[in-house]
Amino acid sequence: MKIRFDHGPDGIATQFSAPHRLIVAQNLEDVSGALAALDQARADGNWLAGYATYELGYALEPRLEHRLPKNRRLPLLCFGVFDAPSKAAPLASHQTVELSALRPRWSEREYETAFATVHDYIGAGDIYQANLTFPMDATYTGDIRDLYAALEARQPVGHGALVEQEGLPSLLSRSPELFFRTDARGHIETRPMKGTQPRSDDPTEDARRKAWLAEDEKNRAENLMIVDLLRNDISRVARPGSVHVPELFKVESYATVHQMVSRVAADLQPDTGLGDIFRALFPCGSITGAPKMRAMEILNDLEPAARDIYCGTIGWAAPDGQSEFSVAIRTLMAEAGAAVLNVGGGLVWDSTASSEYEEALWKARFANPFPRERA
Repeated sequence: MKIRFDHGPDGIATQFSAPHRLIVAQNLEDVSGALAALDQARADGNWLAGYATYELGYALEPRLEHRLPKNRRLPLLCFGVFDAPSKAAPLASHQTVELSALRPRWSEREYETAFATVHDYIGAGDIYQANLTFPMDATYTGDIRDLYAALEARQPVGHGALVEQEGLPSLLSRSPELFFRTDARGHIETRPMKGTQPRSDDPTEDARRKAWLAEDEKNRAENLMIVDLLRNDISRVARPGSVHVPELFKVESYATVHQMVSRVAADLQPDTGLGDIFRALFPCGSITGAPKMRAMEILNDLEPAARDIYCGTIGWAAPDGQSEFSVAIRTLMAEAGAAVLNVGGGLVWDSTASSEYEEALWKARFANPFPRERA
Protein backbone atom coordinates (compact mmCIF):
# COMPACT_ATOMS: atom_id res chain seq x y z
CA MET A 1 0.00 0.00 0.00
CA LYS A 2 1.17 3.52 -0.90
CA ILE A 3 -0.77 6.64 0.03
CA ARG A 4 -0.02 10.17 -1.11
CA PHE A 5 -1.70 13.18 0.48
CA ASP A 6 -1.64 16.58 -1.24
CA HIS A 7 -1.40 18.14 2.23
CA GLY A 8 -0.01 15.83 4.90
CA PRO A 9 0.84 16.39 8.56
CA ASP A 10 3.17 19.32 7.76
CA GLY A 11 0.85 20.82 5.14
CA ILE A 12 2.98 19.62 2.21
CA ALA A 13 2.66 16.71 -0.21
CA THR A 14 3.35 13.62 1.89
CA GLN A 15 3.90 9.93 1.10
CA PHE A 16 3.25 6.87 3.26
CA SER A 17 4.92 3.76 1.82
CA ALA A 18 6.26 0.33 2.85
CA PRO A 19 3.93 -0.39 5.79
CA HIS A 20 5.07 -2.79 8.49
CA ARG A 21 1.70 -4.49 8.20
CA LEU A 22 -1.90 -3.87 7.18
CA ILE A 23 -4.89 -3.73 9.51
CA VAL A 24 -7.89 -4.90 7.49
CA ALA A 25 -11.53 -5.62 8.23
CA GLN A 26 -13.13 -7.54 5.40
CA ASN A 27 -16.32 -8.53 7.19
CA LEU A 28 -18.52 -7.62 10.13
CA GLU A 29 -16.75 -9.93 12.56
CA ASP A 30 -13.36 -8.28 11.78
CA VAL A 31 -14.33 -4.72 12.69
CA SER A 32 -14.01 -4.64 16.46
CA GLY A 33 -10.57 -6.26 16.41
CA ALA A 34 -9.37 -3.97 13.61
CA LEU A 35 -10.42 -0.80 15.45
CA ALA A 36 -8.65 -2.02 18.58
CA ALA A 37 -5.55 -2.79 16.50
CA LEU A 38 -5.52 0.77 15.14
CA ASP A 39 -5.46 2.21 18.65
CA GLN A 40 -2.79 -0.24 19.79
CA ALA A 41 -0.58 0.57 16.80
CA ARG A 42 -0.67 4.28 17.68
CA ALA A 43 -0.04 3.52 21.35
CA ASP A 44 3.06 1.59 20.21
CA GLY A 45 4.41 4.73 18.50
CA ASN A 46 3.36 4.03 14.89
CA TRP A 47 1.68 6.15 12.25
CA LEU A 48 -1.47 5.01 10.45
CA ALA A 49 -2.71 5.85 6.97
CA GLY A 50 -5.55 4.29 5.05
CA TYR A 51 -9.27 4.35 4.46
CA ALA A 52 -12.67 3.14 5.57
CA THR A 53 -15.50 2.56 3.12
CA TYR A 54 -19.03 3.87 3.58
CA GLU A 55 -20.21 0.33 4.35
CA LEU A 56 -18.24 0.33 7.61
CA GLY A 57 -21.16 2.41 8.89
CA TYR A 58 -23.45 -0.62 8.67
CA ALA A 59 -21.01 -2.66 10.74
CA LEU A 60 -20.78 0.00 13.47
CA GLU A 61 -24.54 0.06 14.12
CA PRO A 62 -26.31 -3.18 15.22
CA ARG A 63 -29.56 -1.93 13.69
CA LEU A 64 -27.90 -1.80 10.25
CA GLU A 65 -25.69 -4.90 10.34
CA HIS A 66 -28.10 -7.01 8.28
CA ARG A 67 -27.97 -4.41 5.49
CA LEU A 68 -24.23 -4.79 4.85
CA PRO A 69 -23.97 -5.22 1.05
CA LYS A 70 -22.26 -8.36 -0.21
CA ASN A 71 -21.17 -6.97 -3.60
CA ARG A 72 -18.42 -4.74 -2.18
CA ARG A 73 -15.16 -4.26 -4.06
CA LEU A 74 -13.16 -2.99 -1.07
CA PRO A 75 -12.70 -4.07 2.55
CA LEU A 76 -14.62 -2.21 5.24
CA LEU A 77 -11.39 -0.63 6.41
CA CYS A 78 -7.75 -0.91 5.41
CA PHE A 79 -4.90 0.89 7.17
CA GLY A 80 -1.16 0.57 6.90
CA VAL A 81 1.04 0.76 9.98
CA PHE A 82 3.99 3.02 9.09
CA ASP A 83 7.07 4.76 10.32
CA ALA A 84 6.93 8.53 9.94
CA PRO A 85 5.84 9.69 6.46
CA SER A 86 8.16 11.36 3.99
CA LYS A 87 7.93 14.36 1.71
CA ALA A 88 6.39 13.28 -1.59
CA ALA A 89 8.13 13.93 -4.88
CA PRO A 90 6.25 16.11 -7.39
CA LEU A 91 3.95 14.20 -9.71
CA ALA A 92 5.25 14.65 -13.25
CA SER A 93 5.27 12.45 -16.35
CA HIS A 94 5.66 12.57 -20.12
CA GLN A 95 2.83 10.08 -20.51
CA THR A 96 -0.54 11.00 -22.02
CA VAL A 97 -3.56 10.06 -19.94
CA GLU A 98 -7.18 9.99 -21.09
CA LEU A 99 -10.47 9.80 -19.21
CA SER A 100 -13.71 9.19 -21.08
CA ALA A 101 -17.06 10.88 -20.49
CA LEU A 102 -18.76 9.69 -17.32
CA ARG A 103 -21.99 7.75 -17.84
CA PRO A 104 -24.60 7.90 -15.05
CA ARG A 105 -26.05 4.51 -14.11
CA TRP A 106 -29.30 6.30 -13.34
CA SER A 107 -31.13 8.21 -16.04
CA GLU A 108 -32.95 11.33 -14.91
CA ARG A 109 -36.19 9.37 -14.92
CA GLU A 110 -34.71 6.63 -12.71
CA TYR A 111 -33.41 9.30 -10.37
CA GLU A 112 -36.87 10.90 -10.24
CA THR A 113 -38.36 7.59 -9.09
CA ALA A 114 -35.90 7.25 -6.20
CA PHE A 115 -36.26 10.96 -5.41
CA ALA A 116 -40.03 10.58 -5.10
CA THR A 117 -39.60 7.81 -2.53
CA VAL A 118 -37.24 9.94 -0.44
CA HIS A 119 -39.58 12.90 -0.73
CA ASP A 120 -42.49 10.79 0.51
CA TYR A 121 -40.48 9.72 3.55
CA ILE A 122 -39.67 13.36 4.30
CA GLY A 123 -43.33 14.27 3.96
CA ALA A 124 -44.29 11.43 6.32
CA GLY A 125 -41.83 12.69 8.94
CA ASP A 126 -39.49 9.69 8.81
CA ILE A 127 -36.50 11.90 7.94
CA TYR A 128 -35.64 15.54 7.40
CA GLN A 129 -32.93 15.00 4.79
CA ALA A 130 -31.28 12.18 2.85
CA ASN A 131 -28.19 12.19 0.64
CA LEU A 132 -29.31 10.25 -2.45
CA THR A 133 -26.40 9.08 -4.65
CA PHE A 134 -25.61 7.02 -7.73
CA PRO A 135 -22.50 5.82 -9.60
CA MET A 136 -21.09 7.04 -12.90
CA ASP A 137 -18.77 4.95 -15.08
CA ALA A 138 -15.83 5.90 -17.28
CA THR A 139 -12.80 4.35 -18.91
CA TYR A 140 -9.23 5.61 -18.74
CA THR A 141 -5.89 4.97 -20.36
CA GLY A 142 -2.48 5.68 -18.92
CA ASP A 143 -0.84 5.36 -15.54
CA ILE A 144 -2.83 5.91 -12.35
CA ARG A 145 -0.36 8.51 -11.08
CA ASP A 146 -0.62 10.43 -14.35
CA LEU A 147 -4.40 10.34 -14.10
CA TYR A 148 -4.23 11.62 -10.53
CA ALA A 149 -1.81 14.38 -11.55
CA ALA A 150 -4.22 15.51 -14.28
CA LEU A 151 -7.12 15.60 -11.83
CA GLU A 152 -4.99 17.44 -9.27
CA ALA A 153 -4.13 20.10 -11.86
CA ARG A 154 -7.81 20.56 -12.68
CA GLN A 155 -9.13 20.84 -9.13
CA PRO A 156 -6.82 21.85 -6.27
CA VAL A 157 -8.45 20.80 -2.96
CA GLY A 158 -7.53 20.62 0.68
CA HIS A 159 -7.86 16.86 1.09
CA GLY A 160 -6.60 15.23 -2.10
CA ALA A 161 -5.26 11.69 -1.73
CA LEU A 162 -4.05 8.84 -3.94
CA VAL A 163 -4.23 5.30 -2.57
CA GLU A 164 -2.42 2.56 -4.48
CA GLN A 165 -2.89 -1.02 -3.28
CA GLU A 166 -1.97 -4.42 -4.62
CA GLY A 167 -4.85 -6.49 -5.98
CA LEU A 168 -7.46 -3.80 -5.30
CA PRO A 169 -8.61 -0.64 -7.11
CA SER A 170 -6.67 2.58 -6.75
CA LEU A 171 -8.49 5.47 -5.07
CA LEU A 172 -8.09 8.95 -6.56
CA SER A 173 -9.70 11.46 -4.24
CA ARG A 174 -10.16 15.16 -4.96
CA SER A 175 -12.18 15.78 -1.82
CA PRO A 176 -12.69 19.33 -0.55
CA GLU A 177 -14.39 18.14 2.65
CA LEU A 178 -12.82 17.48 6.04
CA PHE A 179 -14.44 14.66 8.01
CA PHE A 180 -12.54 15.31 11.21
CA ARG A 181 -9.14 16.35 12.49
CA THR A 182 -7.66 16.06 15.95
CA ASP A 183 -4.60 17.61 17.55
CA ALA A 184 -2.18 16.45 20.22
CA ARG A 185 -4.07 18.43 22.89
CA GLY A 186 -7.30 16.46 22.40
CA HIS A 187 -9.20 18.98 20.27
CA ILE A 188 -11.48 17.73 17.47
CA GLU A 189 -13.23 19.55 14.65
CA THR A 190 -15.31 18.62 11.64
CA ARG A 191 -16.35 20.77 8.66
CA PRO A 192 -19.64 19.60 7.12
CA MET A 193 -20.20 20.70 3.54
CA LYS A 194 -23.80 21.15 2.37
CA GLY A 195 -25.03 23.56 -0.30
CA THR A 196 -23.68 23.81 -3.85
CA GLN A 197 -23.70 26.18 -6.80
CA PRO A 198 -21.79 25.72 -10.09
CA ARG A 199 -19.05 28.19 -10.99
CA SER A 200 -19.52 30.52 -13.94
CA ASP A 201 -16.83 31.66 -16.39
CA ASP A 202 -18.28 35.18 -16.16
CA PRO A 203 -16.84 36.89 -13.04
CA THR A 204 -19.97 38.95 -12.39
CA GLU A 205 -22.28 35.95 -12.65
CA ASP A 206 -19.88 33.84 -10.60
CA ALA A 207 -19.92 36.43 -7.79
CA ARG A 208 -23.73 36.57 -7.96
CA ARG A 209 -23.98 32.78 -7.58
CA LYS A 210 -21.64 32.81 -4.60
CA ALA A 211 -23.60 35.59 -2.90
CA TRP A 212 -26.88 33.82 -3.64
CA LEU A 213 -25.64 30.58 -2.07
CA ALA A 214 -24.52 32.42 1.06
CA GLU A 215 -28.03 33.75 1.67
CA ASP A 216 -30.27 31.00 0.25
CA GLU A 217 -32.67 29.75 2.92
CA LYS A 218 -32.93 26.22 1.53
CA ASN A 219 -29.17 25.68 1.48
CA ARG A 220 -28.78 27.23 4.94
CA ALA A 221 -31.49 24.97 6.34
CA GLU A 222 -29.88 21.92 4.74
CA ASN A 223 -26.47 22.86 6.14
CA LEU A 224 -27.87 23.54 9.60
CA MET A 225 -29.53 20.12 9.78
CA ILE A 226 -26.15 18.47 9.28
CA VAL A 227 -24.43 20.81 11.73
CA ASP A 228 -26.96 19.76 14.38
CA LEU A 229 -26.42 16.09 13.52
CA LEU A 230 -22.65 16.42 13.86
CA ARG A 231 -22.96 18.34 17.12
CA ASN A 232 -24.87 15.35 18.44
CA ASP A 233 -22.34 12.83 17.07
CA ILE A 234 -19.31 14.69 18.46
CA SER A 235 -20.98 15.03 21.86
CA ARG A 236 -20.62 11.26 22.28
CA VAL A 237 -16.83 11.63 22.61
CA ALA A 238 -16.58 15.26 23.78
CA ARG A 239 -16.08 16.79 27.18
CA PRO A 240 -19.49 18.01 28.42
CA GLY A 241 -20.14 21.60 27.41
CA SER A 242 -17.23 21.81 24.96
CA VAL A 243 -19.13 21.33 21.67
CA HIS A 244 -19.45 24.60 19.75
CA VAL A 245 -19.88 25.95 16.20
CA PRO A 246 -17.18 28.55 15.48
CA GLU A 247 -18.07 28.88 11.79
CA LEU A 248 -21.51 28.72 10.16
CA PHE A 249 -22.57 29.04 6.50
CA LYS A 250 -19.18 30.00 5.07
CA VAL A 251 -19.00 29.73 1.25
CA GLU A 252 -15.80 28.33 -0.27
CA SER A 253 -14.99 28.37 -3.99
CA TYR A 254 -13.42 25.50 -5.93
CA ALA A 255 -12.60 25.06 -9.59
CA THR A 256 -16.09 23.95 -10.62
CA VAL A 257 -18.43 24.70 -7.68
CA HIS A 258 -19.10 26.99 -4.72
CA GLN A 259 -19.78 25.06 -1.48
CA MET A 260 -21.34 26.08 1.83
CA VAL A 261 -19.27 24.90 4.82
CA SER A 262 -19.66 25.08 8.59
CA ARG A 263 -17.36 23.98 11.43
CA VAL A 264 -18.16 22.04 14.60
CA ALA A 265 -15.47 21.70 17.29
CA ALA A 266 -15.02 20.21 20.77
CA ASP A 267 -12.53 18.86 23.31
CA LEU A 268 -12.29 15.09 23.44
CA GLN A 269 -12.86 13.12 26.60
CA PRO A 270 -9.63 11.67 28.09
CA ASP A 271 -8.30 8.50 26.47
CA THR A 272 -10.55 8.76 23.42
CA GLY A 273 -9.07 6.57 20.69
CA LEU A 274 -9.48 6.52 16.94
CA GLY A 275 -11.89 3.61 17.28
CA ASP A 276 -14.09 5.64 19.62
CA ILE A 277 -14.21 8.53 17.15
CA PHE A 278 -15.18 6.24 14.29
CA ARG A 279 -17.94 4.64 16.35
CA ALA A 280 -19.32 8.06 17.26
CA LEU A 281 -19.05 9.89 13.93
CA PHE A 282 -18.84 7.42 11.04
CA PRO A 283 -20.13 7.79 8.41
CA CYS A 284 -20.19 11.58 8.25
CA GLY A 285 -23.68 13.00 8.61
CA SER A 286 -23.22 15.28 5.59
CA ILE A 287 -23.39 12.27 3.25
CA THR A 288 -26.13 10.28 5.01
CA GLY A 289 -29.00 12.45 6.18
CA ALA A 290 -30.99 13.17 9.32
CA PRO A 291 -31.83 11.26 11.40
CA LYS A 292 -28.75 9.31 10.32
CA MET A 293 -29.84 5.71 10.94
CA ARG A 294 -33.24 6.05 9.27
CA ALA A 295 -31.74 7.90 6.31
CA MET A 296 -29.17 5.13 5.84
CA GLU A 297 -31.92 2.51 5.84
CA ILE A 298 -33.91 4.33 3.18
CA LEU A 299 -30.84 4.97 1.01
CA ASN A 300 -29.81 1.32 1.31
CA ASP A 301 -33.17 0.33 -0.17
CA LEU A 302 -32.87 2.75 -3.08
CA GLU A 303 -29.25 3.02 -4.21
CA PRO A 304 -28.12 0.69 -7.00
CA ALA A 305 -24.79 -0.52 -5.58
CA ALA A 306 -22.45 -0.40 -2.60
CA ARG A 307 -20.83 3.02 -2.30
CA ASP A 308 -17.43 1.48 -1.44
CA ILE A 309 -14.93 4.31 -0.92
CA TYR A 310 -17.43 7.01 -1.90
CA CYS A 311 -18.66 8.79 1.24
CA GLY A 312 -16.19 6.80 3.33
CA THR A 313 -12.98 8.38 4.53
CA ILE A 314 -9.26 8.56 3.72
CA GLY A 315 -6.73 9.84 6.21
CA TRP A 316 -3.78 9.52 8.55
CA ALA A 317 -3.19 9.39 12.29
CA ALA A 318 0.00 10.15 14.23
CA PRO A 319 1.09 8.52 17.49
CA ASP A 320 0.82 11.84 19.39
CA GLY A 321 -2.95 12.13 18.81
CA GLN A 322 -2.95 14.22 15.64
CA SER A 323 -5.08 12.96 12.77
CA GLU A 324 -6.88 14.17 9.67
CA PHE A 325 -9.56 12.37 7.68
CA SER A 326 -11.50 13.54 4.64
CA VAL A 327 -15.01 12.70 3.49
CA ALA A 328 -14.27 10.69 0.35
CA ILE A 329 -16.40 12.63 -2.13
CA ARG A 330 -15.18 13.55 -5.65
CA THR A 331 -13.33 10.23 -5.52
CA LEU A 332 -12.66 7.80 -8.35
CA MET A 333 -12.17 4.07 -7.84
CA ALA A 334 -10.00 2.93 -10.76
CA GLU A 335 -8.73 -0.45 -11.89
CA ALA A 336 -7.71 -2.04 -15.20
CA GLY A 337 -8.95 0.84 -17.35
CA ALA A 338 -12.35 1.19 -15.65
CA ALA A 339 -13.27 3.99 -13.25
CA VAL A 340 -16.29 4.63 -11.04
CA LEU A 341 -17.21 8.05 -9.66
CA ASN A 342 -20.27 8.44 -7.44
CA VAL A 343 -22.23 11.67 -7.09
CA GLY A 344 -25.27 12.83 -5.17
CA GLY A 345 -26.71 15.46 -2.91
CA GLY A 346 -28.86 16.12 0.12
CA LEU A 347 -32.63 16.15 -0.44
CA VAL A 348 -35.01 18.15 1.74
CA TRP A 349 -38.75 18.81 1.49
CA ASP A 350 -38.50 21.69 -1.00
CA SER A 351 -35.91 19.99 -3.25
CA THR A 352 -36.88 19.20 -6.83
CA ALA A 353 -35.77 16.12 -8.74
CA SER A 354 -34.55 17.98 -11.84
CA SER A 355 -32.40 20.47 -9.93
CA GLU A 356 -30.94 17.79 -7.63
CA TYR A 357 -30.04 15.52 -10.56
CA GLU A 358 -28.40 18.48 -12.31
CA GLU A 359 -26.50 19.39 -9.14
CA ALA A 360 -25.21 15.82 -8.81
CA LEU A 361 -23.85 15.97 -12.35
CA TRP A 362 -22.17 19.35 -11.62
CA LYS A 363 -20.08 17.62 -9.00
CA ALA A 364 -18.49 15.40 -11.66
CA ARG A 365 -17.34 18.34 -13.79
CA PHE A 366 -13.80 18.19 -12.42
CA ALA A 367 -13.51 14.79 -14.16
CA ASN A 368 -14.87 15.86 -17.54
CA PRO A 369 -13.32 13.83 -20.38
CA PHE A 370 -9.78 14.82 -21.24
CA PRO A 371 -6.52 13.91 -22.80
CA ARG A 372 -3.82 15.72 -20.86
CA GLU A 373 -0.08 15.83 -21.44
CA ARG A 374 2.06 16.06 -18.32
CA ALA A 375 5.30 17.99 -18.87
